[in-house]
Amino acid sequence: MAAPLLSFVDHLVLVTPDLQQGIDGVAGLLGVTAAVGGKHPKWRTQNALLSLGPRLYLELMASDGEPADPANPRPFGIDGLSSMRLATWVARADDLQRIVSAAHSQGVDLGPVQPGSRRKPDGSELRWEMTDLTKNRENGIVPYFINWGATVHPGMTSPQGCRLEELKAFHPEPQRIMTILSTLGIDLRVEEGPARLEIVVQSPKGRGILK
Repeated sequence: MAAPLLSFVDHLVLVTPDLQQGIDGVAGLLGVTAAVGGKHPKWRTQNALLSLGPRLYLELMASDGEPADPANPRPFGIDGLSSMRLATWVARADDLQRIVSAAHSQGVDLGPVQPGSRRKPDGSELRWEMTDLTKNRENGIVPYFINWGATVHPGMTSPQGCRLEELKAFHPEPQRIMTILSTLGIDLRVEEGPARLEIVVQSPKGRGILK
């Protein structure tokens, strides 16, 4: 299963009430400490990253401590969190506009393609293009999409030692969701159950599960 996963998974977003708490929790489970990445001024969030493969990573995301913007609330319900949870996954794609159009054909609104950026602790800036992460995407089972362009992929520069082994998806209407994913070029089995994601990670501490 590893090869299909690596062909379309770019990263996974684990949201946490407090960034350091999330870093410590993941380090305790996997034995590798995520590195602080920087802040997203648009969403008033901050992150830390941990590589899960050559072009694959886990992103821990939390509030940056600044007051939330009522006109642009923090994504994934971060302000109401009481514990960590896997909020969504992100797929890589070269032609984001084609993906948006394909999603529309299935009644899914991925929003417009938009630029993104984040300044790293060393002062350098990462830039990318993405679909709108705030759109309703079946509780994160349908991914949002990203294109890093010429930017060095964060999976190459984040702390190493872990590898994504499996991505599991659950939804009350699995067949409908698999039809949507197939239209977007994604071959991911969805099992019946409450909508959620789960990943299995091979790490220095063995197999770890995050959900």
